[in-house]
Amino acid sequence: MKNFIFISPNFPTNYWMFCRELKNNGLNVLGIGEQPYDELNPDLKDSLNEYYKVNSLENNDEVFRAVAFFTFKYGKIDWLESNNEYWLERDAWLRTEFNITSGFHTEDIPRIKFKSKMKEFYHKAGLATARYHLVDNYENCLEFIKEVGYPVVTKPDNGVGASHTFKLKSDEDLQRFFAEKWDDTLYIMEEFVNAEVNSYDAIIDSNGEPIFETGNVTPFSIMDIVNEAGNSIYYIVKDLPEDMRKAGRDTVKAFGVKNRFVHFEFFRLLEDHEGLGKKGEVMALEVNMRPCGGFTPDMINFAHSTDVYKIWADMIAYDQSTMEVGEHQFCAFAGLRDGKNFVMSHDDIMNKYGHCMKMVERIPDVLSGAMGNQMYVATFATREEMDQFYADVTACY
Repeated sequence: MKNFIFISPNFPTNYWMFCRELKNNGLNVLGIGEQPYDELNPDLKDSLNEYYKVNSLENNDEVFRAVAFFTFKYGKIDWLESNNEYWLERDAWLRTEFNITSGFHTEDIPRIKFKSKMKEFYHKAGLATARYHLVDNYENCLEFIKEVGYPVVTKPDNGVGASHTFKLKSDEDLQRFFAEKWDDTLYIMEEFVNAEVNSYDAIIDSNGEPIFETGNVTPFSIMDIVNEAGNSIYYIVKDLPEDMRKAGRDTVKAFGVKNRFVHFEFFRLLEDHEGLGKKGEVMALEVNMRPCGGFTPDMINFAHSTDVYKIWADMIAYDQSTMEVGEHQFCAFAGLRDGKNFVMSHDDIMNKYGHCMKMVERIPDVLSGAMGNQMYVATFATREEMDQFYADVTACY
């Protein structure tokens, strides 16, 4: 029996389903997390063979001892994953320390976590990337801005999501950035690209080949949603465009991805951009070596009448999957922000769109910055129906 350690299996709350499918496939599933065992979701408890509570997942020594305990009790660990961006470096360190060969090791981290390092590998995939400057001092940043023009975007070179991201439109904004940036953090400054974010989401086997592929579209910048407290909308595509499929597969090869659920982000240009491409073309943004966050795995299931938790677990256990993909639809996420004067009440939304709804929940506070406060997830056969849904639920007085 293969031993699989799942780091933080209780968060996000839907991740217990990865554990369920691993156990169903005959793996010995061992969880490490901060939440007391008695407080775990009963479904998660049933999906684990054993659970080790640590006081803090941030504590290297505690987590190391937990893995050492499982190694002593069950023998060599075959897999260790969190499927969580926040813990990717910790996962790689633990694999390196315990010689777990199925996954990235510490030496792989720079190219998969640092936005500046990713560009080299995107270029190997034949994809354009935005010009950039690693932030050092005010004068050198001004020189870069003279070359590319305002606006520019600055964000931590090794960061998660849109945390501490700035869109600078003037010298005054640049001065404010230098006053507010974190002193212990390396920032990357990039030319602004007028584009929507398109993703390639896939489960990749041990040979670097996809066994499942889809994608999503985010019409508005997550940075703007966070910084301007806006509503959050994105959707799973009904069918993956062929140019996105090619860009995703080429990126998988360039980065040497194997045995992973990945979420690669690209820009689809909304206008011609000199040096980057024509309107409608695809260019690189950043790679994420884990599933798209939040409830997106569930949305993928709704969009394609399938089960990506099982497909991923089948990849782990068998390096293939017989899980079928059924009817294709658009799956729309609308995360509405508290405090706005929406035209439609919750009851209005449910009366009109209840037959399309797949999930209706409050969003956890830890995710609300990027995702809003009240979530509606619905499926639609056509783009026109989905666009009308978004127009209705986001309309304000």
